[in-house]
Amino acid sequence: MLKYLAKRIIYLIPILFGVIFILFVLNEISPGDPAQMILGVEATEEQIMELREELQLDDPFLTRFFRYVFHSFTGDLGTSYRSGQPVLKELMVRFPVSLIFAVGAVLLGVLFGVPLGIISAIKQYTWIDSALIVFSMALLAIPGFCLALFGILLFSVKWGVLPTSGIADWKGYILPMAVIMLSCMSTNIRMTRTTMLDVMRQEYVKTARAKGQKERIVIFRHMVRNTLIPMVSQIGFDFGNQLGGALIIETVFGVPGVGKYIADAITSRNYPSALGGVFVLACVCTAINLILDIIYAYVDPRLKTSLILDNVKKRRKKVRGA
Repeated sequence: MLKYLAKRIIYLIPILFGVIFILFVLNEISPGDPAQMILGVEATEEQIMELREELQLDDPFLTRFFRYVFHSFTGDLGTSYRSGQPVLKELMVRFPVSLIFAVGAVLLGVLFGVPLGIISAIKQYTWIDSALIVFSMALLAIPGFCLALFGILLFSVKWGVLPTSGIADWKGYILPMAVIMLSCMSTNIRMTRTTMLDVMRQEYVKTARAKGQKERIVIFRHMVRNTLIPMVSQIGFDFGNQLGGALIIETVFGVPGVGKYIADAITSRNYPSALGGVFVLACVCTAINLILDIIYAYVDPRLKTSLILDNVKKRRKKVRGA
């Protein structure tokens, strides 16, 4: 198990390396000059050249790339052009906010989406199944910002029960989290329904029913348990997606999270902040994938058995070699 974990950790290093390289390439080909953005349109050419030299923007591409890689893996993500504060310090203030939204939205999406998906599969080809399919597809088709604006008009402008923006108190978390949750819920409904329908056709389910077991036991002990493996993958994907993909929702609601921080940094050409924000999200997503791989090793009996067999084969080879 330790060797399997070590291999997965080693695989994550080139992924992070590639993420940084892609970001640097995008920054290199994007129009605009950070020094010009910082000093303004009234700055002279001499002032711009001096600031570029101070920020080391005139160095070759590969020099700047490898310098950033070295500093990023040591915890130094640079200094914000806009505030003059360390990027990592600013991100650590905003990251808990995004984490609360992501965790809350994913948990609520699972809490509501999985039972609805189970009901849809059990009631296949009924009006309940059709209604849930239409409902989940509609949530998937409607853009998140449209749901956000509709929620603001309904709950904030018309009824006045929730704030339009900001998170001054606990009410500020409700509307953004609900919008993000709906996206997770629609995906969980479809995923659970598809997985349940596949499990329902398996021979062991037919055998359990032939033995006279109660339908409740067949559903929860034999069917639901076997849907956990793909659902674990979906939950991890949703968590990483909502943590970094809630950029538009955070911007619409004025939530001071990592997504809005990256959006503001891109708008102001604040390269260190944009790079640092995306790098932190990439690290979190790769860590989530690592955790999922570990969970797979314990949840999926097939993977666990294959790891045990590999260890047994290696031991036999060592014994034969000795």
